[in-house]
Amino acid sequence: MSCGVALTDPSLGTSIYCRCSPKKETFNLPKEEKEQQEAIEHIDEAQNEIDRLNEQASEEILKVEQKYNKLRQSFFQKRLELIAKIPDFWVTTFVNHPQVSALLGEEVEEALHYLTRVEVTEFEDIKLGYRMDFYFDENPSFENKVLPKEFHLNESGDSSSKTTEIKWKSGKDLTKHSSQMQNKASRKRQHEEPESFFTWFADHSDADTDDLGEVIKDDIWPNPLQYYLVPDMDDEEGEGEEEDDDDDEEEEGLEDIDEGDEDESEEDENEGEKDEDDDEGEEGEDY
Repeated sequence: MSCGVALTDPSLGTSIYCRCSPKKETFNLPKEEKEQQEAIEHIDEAQNEIDRLNEQASEEILKVEQKYNKLRQSFFQKRLELIAKIPDFWVTTFVNHPQVSALLGEEVEEALHYLTRVEVTEFEDIKLGYRMDFYFDENPSFENKVLPKEFHLNESGDSSSKTTEIKWKSGKDLTKHSSQMQNKASRKRQHEEPESFFTWFADHSDADTDDLGEVIKDDIWPNPLQYYLVPDMDDEEGEGEEEDDDDDEEEEGLEDIDEGDEDESEEDENEGEKDEDDDEGEEGEDY
């Protein structure tokens, strides 16, 4: 159990935490305080056992994950071969993802139409990081056929990343162009200078907060099909408007039917009153 006191070692320039025991002398304490102190000591012992089991569980879970990660590889490869038969699969998947689409301006999205394959590979020791490879056909923006990006986690828990340099064609550097971002959900233009897909790729400044890398690895890569099949928002809005129009027409039809029924009821009542008047007239003639 940590006492929460940070001790700085000047020679190392780092801080360590004192893991002292909560035990203290209790023979001079009142009975109630003594019982509380003993309870704290027992809680600490139980917590140490919980921490030990948590560490053991983490190690075993890691071994299981590494085992099944190897078993999944053949299916990942089969899936990639099938995806290759679908034009614009990856750009459609990215556009349909709410977080990734925020990084896709018109020029970036156009460049991603040449993206033919995305592959995520975890290192053999998955605690140490993973690698992403983006494969492109010949395109008007850059020379590279493959854009790899690696994420490394060292023993101290610090993250770092590295990539190959993008060889932009003359005047086609998409990281320098003024980005006119498009919000795919609302189709609104935002005239800002936000991060784009390619600036993210080249950026190594803060790998610890690389949200896009985590999204691709943990959300898109396990099941990209779910985002490829997301219907376009404009189509959904159009279908919703059509359904509203149909509902309005049905309501108008029901109103017309109700009005028709009311007219028929009034006619029946008038005919009934007329028949009664005729009957009274005939009775008067009999007298």
